[in-house]
Amino acid sequence: MSSESEEQQLSKKAAKKEAAKLEKMRRRQEAAALASAASSLSVEEEDSYSSNYGDVTLPELKSCSKPDAGNWSIVISSMDWTRVGALTQELKEKEVLIRGRVHTTRPVSKNMAFVVVRERGFTVQCLVATHEAGVSRQMVKFVAALNRESIIDAIGMVSVPGNPIKGTTQQVEIHVRKLYCVNKAMPTLPINVEDAARSDAEIEAALQAGDKLPRVNQDTRLNFRVLDIRTPANQGIFRIQCQVGTIFRQFLLSEGFVEIHTPKLIAGSSEGGSAVFKLDYKGQPACLAQSPQLHKQMAICGDFGRVFEVGPVFRAEDSYTHRHLCEFTGLDVEMEIKKHYSEVMDIVDRLFVTMFDSLNEKCRKELEAVGKQYPFEPLKYKPKTLRLTFEEGVQMLKDAGVEVDPLGDLNTEAERKLGQLVLEKYDTEFYILYRYPLAVRPFYTMPCYDNALYSNSFDVFIRGEEIISGAQRVHVPEFLAERAQACGIDVNTISTYVDSFRYGVPPHGGFGVGLERVVMLFCALGNIRKTSLYPRDPQRIAP
Repeated sequence: MSSESEEQQLSKKAAKKEAAKLEKMRRRQEAAALASAASSLSVEEEDSYSSNYGDVTLPELKSCSKPDAGNWSIVISSMDWTRVGALTQELKEKEVLIRGRVHTTRPVSKNMAFVVVRERGFTVQCLVATHEAGVSRQMVKFVAALNRESIIDAIGMVSVPGNPIKGTTQQVEIHVRKLYCVNKAMPTLPINVEDAARSDAEIEAALQAGDKLPRVNQDTRLNFRVLDIRTPANQGIFRIQCQVGTIFRQFLLSEGFVEIHTPKLIAGSSEGGSAVFKLDYKGQPACLAQSPQLHKQMAICGDFGRVFEVGPVFRAEDSYTHRHLCEFTGLDVEMEIKKHYSEVMDIVDRLFVTMFDSLNEKCRKELEAVGKQYPFEPLKYKPKTLRLTFEEGVQMLKDAGVEVDPLGDLNTEAERKLGQLVLEKYDTEFYILYRYPLAVRPFYTMPCYDNALYSNSFDVFIRGEEIISGAQRVHVPEFLAERAQACGIDVNTISTYVDSFRYGVPPHGGFGVGLERVVMLFCALGNIRKTSLYPRDPQRIAP
């Protein structure tokens, strides 16, 4: 065979091969086109309800008032919102619009998924199923793929299941017909709210059963505080804290007090000592106020009669304890004394009994949520608060075999022991200890009339821990300057304070209490960082 005929034969084979290749490609393209067409038809069929779900677009989230801005805007513009906590059986067969976070999702099949929605500590189970009008398979898939903690809006009918719903606060179920994702959370979170909400008892019970559940330690919680405070217990803690501040204001206003706001940038130190945050103030040495003490007294000099303040307090102490912070919220009171400094203690008595009564009455759900994760016994207190002198307290400790300095301060162990003894003898965990030794009180404390070793001062205790310190103040300027020098304070740094008493001032006294400490001890939480929204201690200045 000649080389020319061989080339022709090879050329024919190549052409056939190429033709076969092209035919195969054509068939593949046709098959793909058919599949695509079928898929398009399927998608079109499934997405006939696409307006009932999806991600809310950014233009819609810019507070656009146009009714046709998007599916979500159209839907929510015609409905009122219902809080998750308000979803009760009385709303059976009513259509509601709710907003909350995706707490958990549980896909059951291609046709059904459950999503638990959480809002401010309350949770409700939502059912998304294709047998409901307006729900497609793709909607079920969309819901099942939602990331935990994402913000969603859901519309559906309230249903009351025959059996109790486990794992949610609300005993109703929402049969969803529309659902929109307002804001997506990350697929993987640093901590899960579900893990952060578990009690130690739950974790231990799981261990006994052979299961190991995640335990979120305190540092991790504080590092990711914005997630941690979403737990039901933390929602309860800070709503209780809000109520404490509210009662404090309302009670004092009803007693004729005036709310004031004092500066936190001061020259010198308000309490004396070295535990101050020092700073440069336009070339002058200054510090952050350890308390509003001096200025609230000056307000009494200014004829306000009775004043109070709620504001930040700064302490630069290197205290690595369960009850100390470098910054906390102070609740401070100052008032004119007519006859005796017991008038100040009378205010303390009635204020805190009112506060405890109100918390027990108005914060039942919040206290229940706190107790579920951090079990505690309700605080024992009396309608008329027990008062003991410091000397009586010392004697009770001595009788119990605890030796303390009769002219010194009580340490933490002695305070706890005395609290235990008071509970056993008087059946109360809230009491006032007054007439403290002068040597352990601030320079502005008035000495006792009958014994200069003691003072017209008091501390208040909850569950064996001090929460309030108060006293009658020295209002005679010469004696005040003498006391300041005796305590090592440069009188020149507080000259405006001392001079304010040279213009005439009535006898007066007051007290201060840490808001976080009140909540910590009322709920027996064991660590003040649990009651500080974003704690500041010697090792933490963020977040």
